[in-house]
Amino acid sequence: MTQRTDVVVIGGGQSGLAAGYHLRRLGIEHVILDAQAASGGAWQHTWDSLRLFSPAEYSSLPGRLMPVQPGRTYPDARHVEDYLADYEKRYDLPVRRGVRVSAVRRDGAFLRVATDGGDWQARAVVGATGTWTRPFVPAVPGRREYTGRRLHTVQYQDPAEFAGQRVVVVGGGNSGAQIAADLAHAGTDLTWVAQRPPRYLADDIDGRALFDAATARRRALDEGRTDTGGVASLGDIVAVPSVRAARDAGLLAAEPMFARLTTTGVRWADGSAAEVDAVIWCTGFRPALAPFAGLRLRGSRGRIATAGTRAVDEPRLHLLGYGDWTGPASATLIGVGRPAREAAREIAELLRT
Repeated sequence: MTQRTDVVVIGGGQSGLAAGYHLRRLGIEHVILDAQAASGGAWQHTWDSLRLFSPAEYSSLPGRLMPVQPGRTYPDARHVEDYLADYEKRYDLPVRRGVRVSAVRRDGAFLRVATDGGDWQARAVVGATGTWTRPFVPAVPGRREYTGRRLHTVQYQDPAEFAGQRVVVVGGGNSGAQIAADLAHAGTDLTWVAQRPPRYLADDIDGRALFDAATARRRALDEGRTDTGGVASLGDIVAVPSVRAARDAGLLAAEPMFARLTTTGVRWADGSAAEVDAVIWCTGFRPALAPFAGLRLRGSRGRIATAGTRAVDEPRLHLLGYGDWTGPASATLIGVGRPAREAAREIAELLRT
């Protein structure tokens, strides 16, 4: 049986909820389809010690400030999870859980959304599938030869499981720094490697400044002015308390990236080598765009060309929360609100035609 609504939002994490908030405010009939069994999006799967980069009041979705977490300046993932669950209930957002979307196709005046629970027809679709389900691991020589444990950020949970082990953490961004600090504080035999020396932001900079920098860069580009460099111009790592403490204690000395993996460890270009029990890849993600493959919109770098959040070659499709190419800082809690509002307004205009 095919059901029909004005808008289908694919994904019930922070981006999907922000879209639902603005669609509801405009009185637009919609449904939010989410593959997860519970609310919280990717936050329910993160490692135990993960901390936000900003205080709670600067990590909020539209319409509802995140409550302060007692005893913490920077909230943890469980607090964010609870906040998203409360947000969903507070605004009575129409989320349907455990629904997996397999494809979005053109169907005359509609877009047809195929799921494991039946099809939907909609006049517009918002893609909010995120990136967590598409972890990226670089094609390092010897990757298939290595016989130790290999895992990505998405599989890491707690340093206790690596007690007494030799661990290499790969990646000079925030995830790499936080996980390396987590392991260092636990006394793990840690080697942290990165493509370039770690670039820490000033200790007084957090997510508020990052959002402002991303917004200023987008404004400059839209107005044809010189690229400000955005967040990248400030550095790569926000020094949250655990990272700052490990850094100041001399526990976060990053090594250059190794040249290859061996059967039992890693080897650098100068011939030096190390035996390791596990390699943790903190090497980022790719956008989870598989449901939209049938629309044939993918361009360079695996992205869909957008004007704001709207797909250039399919104006009934909006993409939300994948990074700066779908709105400044749109992959963050504080940053997704503005592009979600703009997407809802554009959809409202579309529905009036």
